[in-house]
Amino acid sequence: MSRLIIEGGGRLRGRVRVPGDKSISHRVLMLGAIAEGVTEVEGFLEGADTLATLAAFRSLGVAVEHAEPGRLRIEGRGLRGLHAPPGPLDLGNSGTSMRLLAGLLAGQPFDTILTGDASLTRRPMRRVITPLERMGGAILCTSEGTAPLVIRGGRSLRGIDYDLPIASAQVKSALLLAGLYAEGPTRLREPAGSRDHTERMLRRFGATIATEGGVVRLTPGTPLEATRVDVPADLSSAAFFLVGAAMKPGSDLVIDHAGVNPTRTGVLDLLRLMGADIEVLEAHSSSWADEGGEPVADVRVRGGALRGVEIPERLVPLAIDEFPALFIAAAAARGETVLCGAEELRHKESDRIETMARGLRTLGIEARPTADGIVIRGGALQGGVVDSASDHRVAMAFAMAGLAVHGSIEVADCDNIATSFPGFVEAAQRAGLRVRWA
Repeated sequence: MSRLIIEGGGRLRGRVRVPGDKSISHRVLMLGAIAEGVTEVEGFLEGADTLATLAAFRSLGVAVEHAEPGRLRIEGRGLRGLHAPPGPLDLGNSGTSMRLLAGLLAGQPFDTILTGDASLTRRPMRRVITPLERMGGAILCTSEGTAPLVIRGGRSLRGIDYDLPIASAQVKSALLLAGLYAEGPTRLREPAGSRDHTERMLRRFGATIATEGGVVRLTPGTPLEATRVDVPADLSSAAFFLVGAAMKPGSDLVIDHAGVNPTRTGVLDLLRLMGADIEVLEAHSSSWADEGGEPVADVRVRGGALRGVEIPERLVPLAIDEFPALFIAAAAARGETVLCGAEELRHKESDRIETMARGLRTLGIEARPTADGIVIRGGALQGGVVDSASDHRVAMAFAMAGLAVHGSIEVADCDNIATSFPGFVEAAQRAGLRVRWA
């Protein structure tokens, strides 16, 4: 298992370009595969999760030209053009791939088996399976509600009118993808807003979809049309640098070409609430980005003192993947930070509430988990050895803690950083973090 060593001190300065957005990269592959014509993609994330999605669609009969990093040419097969894979689709560590593909494949004429690594096969899947079965799908799972999933083909799906129990972009997206194959419209409501990349991209590919009053309505029957998509830099990956720069006085860092979709900017709102100096610079005018419906801008952050806050529950779904990094900001802040309404964090690549709490306590920070959140009292971070539990976001979060630590931090089990951010260590070194592989 790879380990990171981070020496205390340093500050982040200059400019950094993080990899393409993982959520958007997954979705452009999926919609490009079932569109009519050739979809061209710029800025595709070369991460383990998205490459697992790419491999899955090749197994489903889709030709994808990947001649150079970040550029794809997807030869769409249309809504009805996929064919049965030669064997189970191994999705590695990617929960997004598994949940979204469960929806897309529920309406196919062939059976499919979805599996993954030890972490993925422990994650809950009933939240997707239950509404898909209400649509007429047939999906088998383990008695614990986990993968492998066996998706029975040849089912006639019907549109659903469904209230999601929790705000979840993955569940919402799975149902919208299934809705493309259903008879009648699909209407979905969430208790709070979640990421809307799927809705934006479906619209870009020509689907009949509308959002009004918190209700998303998809009307099937319109073929998807190939397009061109520029994938912006991933704000979830940028969050580690944003936190690192915000909490270290003397830092002055610009994140280039970041996606600033309003359903993703909860991390910016929360850091500002904590007192961070963050400026969203003038948006770029890339026609590909504009056509894809995803706003893009450079983001500048300057270091200073942060304060603990009570996190508004309305912002929780807008920053759900960024909380490992935000917990580090809370540890470096003055006072207490309280998070509630984030039980979803217990069902990620690790139980991120428990994993982060253990690591913070190892570094001398008071961190008390609750059923659906955590209470963190900021203080002086000490050196120590923390276990990332093979969770890429936990590993990168604790790496940034090195900016505020007295001594050094060793982070264990870091192999999965490549899941979302290949080249993280090199980018962090260039920005000023004193980090190296052990």
